[in-house]
Amino acid sequence: MFMKIKLKIILFTILAGIGLRASAQNEVWKDPKKDIELRIKDLMSKLSLEEKCNQMMNNSPAIERLGIPSYNWWNESLHGVARNGKATVFPQPIGLAATFDADLIFRIGSAISDEARAKFNQAVKIGNRKQYAGITFWTPNVNIFRDPRWGRGQETYGEDPYLTSEMGVQLVKGMQGNDPKYLKVASCAKHYVVHSGPEVDRHVFDAVPSKKDFKETYLPAFERLVKEAHVEAVMCAYNRTYGEPCCGSPYLLTDILRKEWGFQGHIVTDCDAIWDINVNHKTTKDVFESAALAVKSGVSLNCGSAYQNLFEAHKKGLVTEEEINQQFYYLLKTRFKLGLLDPENSNPYNKIPISVVDCPKHRTLAREAAAKSFVLIKNSKNVLPLKKDIKSIYVVGPNATSVEVLLGNYYGVNGNLVTFLEGIVGAVGAGTTVEYKPAFLLDRASICPVDWTADEAHSYEAIVVCCGISPMMEGEEGESLLSPTFGDRKDLGLPQNQIDYLKKLKSKGTKPIILVLNGGSPITSPEVYDLADAILWAWYPGEEGGNAMADVIFGDVSPSGKMPITFPASVDQLPPYESYSMEGRTYKYMTSEPWIPFGFGLSYTNFEYSNLQLSNKSMKKGETIDLAVTIKNIGKYTSDEVVQFYLKDVKASVRIPIQSLIGFERITLKAGESKTINFKITEDLLKTYNEEGNPIIEAGEFRIIASSCVPGKRGLDLGAAKYLEAGFTLE
Repeated sequence: MFMKIKLKIILFTILAGIGLRASAQNEVWKDPKKDIELRIKDLMSKLSLEEKCNQMMNNSPAIERLGIPSYNWWNESLHGVARNGKATVFPQPIGLAATFDADLIFRIGSAISDEARAKFNQAVKIGNRKQYAGITFWTPNVNIFRDPRWGRGQETYGEDPYLTSEMGVQLVKGMQGNDPKYLKVASCAKHYVVHSGPEVDRHVFDAVPSKKDFKETYLPAFERLVKEAHVEAVMCAYNRTYGEPCCGSPYLLTDILRKEWGFQGHIVTDCDAIWDINVNHKTTKDVFESAALAVKSGVSLNCGSAYQNLFEAHKKGLVTEEEINQQFYYLLKTRFKLGLLDPENSNPYNKIPISVVDCPKHRTLAREAAAKSFVLIKNSKNVLPLKKDIKSIYVVGPNATSVEVLLGNYYGVNGNLVTFLEGIVGAVGAGTTVEYKPAFLLDRASICPVDWTADEAHSYEAIVVCCGISPMMEGEEGESLLSPTFGDRKDLGLPQNQIDYLKKLKSKGTKPIILVLNGGSPITSPEVYDLADAILWAWYPGEEGGNAMADVIFGDVSPSGKMPITFPASVDQLPPYESYSMEGRTYKYMTSEPWIPFGFGLSYTNFEYSNLQLSNKSMKKGETIDLAVTIKNIGKYTSDEVVQFYLKDVKASVRIPIQSLIGFERITLKAGESKTINFKITEDLLKTYNEEGNPIIEAGEFRIIASSCVPGKRGLDLGAAKYLEAGFTLE
């Protein structure tokens, strides 16, 4: 009897083992060694249509019967892992653009994704699967900062499509990593497309630019992120473009993204954008039609709740199961590429330790980035740099102690955010007297009739005034508490109370006034130029902003930032905000003289440009011309210089830009050192578009300019511009 029972147990064990192996063979989706397409097909076959629909919202629930955990797709990392506790806070993207340093942006992207993976690994261990804990990041924002009134322009890389593309491509490459199998994180190009204010109308407006502006200005960055950086996701915008809601546009999402560019990732909506289709755009009658339209147009993932109605839309006959499967496929592909459904030990990124978060190496990188981003606008009589053994410094202005002006928007936090005052105090010797007073409010006059600071300040050797604007005054709809215009800036001037204070301060004595201005968008107050001896534009510089600012004003680092956006002299120079035509906008089409031109930025040293040579003065189609130019540091400070290359089409049959940035290179030169920069002019750089959006390359004369600033009179007036120009013809 005992032997029979034992034999039965052995037989049962054998059969069970065979069953388990057979079961495992049937669970292809669980095997990381299998082809990803087979895994997707297998898992899709095990899910009901209703389960698939539920997985197509940002807050995807667990599928417990298959052991699939919940996952929230919504995370942010605009300039560091955001909204999720401790992280390194790098400068706001508009400041990063001012560095003109593609390698720096790549390194920052890599640092961000290291921290993201480390935080995700830890979050999984403690069971945190909430919003902002995942590794699908809705970054970068590669919209064109076409109008300086847009409050969200600070999130972008400026007004130029080429610069925006270069910065965006490098950030995505750094973030997504280079593992042959796994993504470190998934990046997302947003907001597709023609989305750049007004904020108050972003849920209702219809952007109808000419097809020329569409192809020349609004699309290039998205195209390059898809084709060169292989960005994993694209976010469709709230607005309409050419009459169709961006999240319900087969033209944008299928014809251009999928068919023309070959995009293979997933498309996600901006949050609640599907509701806008019927509620605000009124192109559908209800949310069922809106959800169906989004899927049919190419949207895989809904940020929001509209896809709760997707299964019912299918039952109503508005969308087919095949159409839903087609979009769900892209989501599963991303999850497998991230390794979210694989054993922990199969993914090398699961080993990134939590110690990388805000580590010394990343803080050093944040400090480097901030210092490189600062733009020196004025330095009368070489007031800067100050000596560290200066006897006394008087610091005034609320931004000196403000954390908000370090953070910008979409930010992380940590326990060591270094303000400007802290940076100054940390840089000087113990014997130096540093006095601080707020002195004024950012946006309104003080109600106190007594002011000690204006007189008192001139008893010190130097006065540092920290002012400008803040994220409380500009930003996204609903975030900028001091903005009556939904975060936009209809008045681009420095607040009048600040100008009044500077006038009073200037009238009280002769001690040098160093003005440190914060902002994520231009200020149109040229009168400020005469009220300070030195002006340093500091953007929203991140956690090391204070130390970086001290590095610059005390001469450890020579300023080298360049303006990624034109600062107009007056809002009157701008076309109507609501117009999406590029005529009259940006350095490319603006004919009036700005206050501060694109590409502008002073240094503590001087550079000499010489010996511009072209390998040929004529070029046939399909050929290239090699350019060489020599840059020499003729001053006494080691410094970086950003060498910029602009192209002018002398005569064309269509509307063309005044000039276009076609390349740049950041170099470091010691005093007396020189370097020859080489640049290749290809036929593709000569391409323009007609008003119908068709690309054309016309024979004729072209001019190439190597310079330190966009060509123009204003750059010469401000003392920064070095221009060398040569011509060639395309036969």
